[in-house]
Amino acid sequence: MKIYKWGILGTAKIGRNAMIPALQASKNAKVAAVASREIEKARRFAKELKIPTSYGDYQSLLDDPSIDIVYVPLPNHLHKPFTIKAAAAGKHILCEKPLGLNADECLEMTAAAKANGVQLMESFMYRHHPRIMAVREMVQNGTIGAVKTIESAFTFNLQREGDIRFKPEMGGGAVMDVGCYCINFSRFIAGREPEAVQARAVYGSTGVDIQMAAILDFGEGLLAHFDCGFNQQQRQRSIISGTDGFLVLRDVFLPGKDKSKIVLVKDDQTQTEHFPGVDQYQRIAEDFMAGIESGEIPYPAEDAAANLRVIQALLESSKENGKPISI
Repeated sequence: MKIYKWGILGTAKIGRNAMIPALQASKNAKVAAVASREIEKARRFAKELKIPTSYGDYQSLLDDPSIDIVYVPLPNHLHKPFTIKAAAAGKHILCEKPLGLNADECLEMTAAAKANGVQLMESFMYRHHPRIMAVREMVQNGTIGAVKTIESAFTFNLQREGDIRFKPEMGGGAVMDVGCYCINFSRFIAGREPEAVQARAVYGSTGVDIQMAAILDFGEGLLAHFDCGFNQQQRQRSIISGTDGFLVLRDVFLPGKDKSKIVLVKDDQTQTEHFPGVDQYQRIAEDFMAGIESGEIPYPAEDAAANLRVIQALLESSKENGKPISI
């Protein structure tokens, strides 16, 4: 069994709390190095998480010949340049969502990965949880009949002044940070791209959206709607409704490592299917490594570009008082 050596670009909280522990729990992954723009910060981070090598700049990690895969949890505006640099260095890349600031950036990143013979995938970890796979299978098998509505939400309270998610130049905004999950989920369940979208949003003092409500029209009578925001209590849920029943999911994107469930309501009867707890960050890492082995990753980077086309259209619609925008 090949052991893949991972390098971590940056000391982001998601790396510290989620991805690095997941990689360290995997049998075929080793977290070999971490880089920060400040060497002392990198050293403290490496010592805390028992990472053997630390670098005081990102390029030094990319130049390390022992690194096979780079994880990129940097701010959104840095995804493109460092993904392209990682590809040029011959590293496979798992990059946090959204993959770029817009669809064109994603396509540039995809082209760089292909030109250098490496794999690139966007880190939507929720897609690798067995519960989500079961939901899609139930939908595809007609368990709830023809799907008519996909409803989702992802909100939380963000009150830290100066947080990068409030900075437009860094790719901030609620739809880029959490609404992207709802969009991806809607596309994932629908199994196709929306034909048109529209949205209304609340914009904050820095110019980014802090709350959005949106509709995605997939044609053939299938509508998705979601809301996202930085100004509410944490809330994650989805209801998928069909002609014969509906499915209810709580904590749809971050179920944690405890057991989770799907509630099916059909013919006035309620059934509950339970799933054992898993680490979906470990699942995405292992699925990505398996994709590197086979040469076919689960979700090609072109999917990230499709997601960003929807985000761009929703932001355009929100700035035009909810005008429908064709995709």
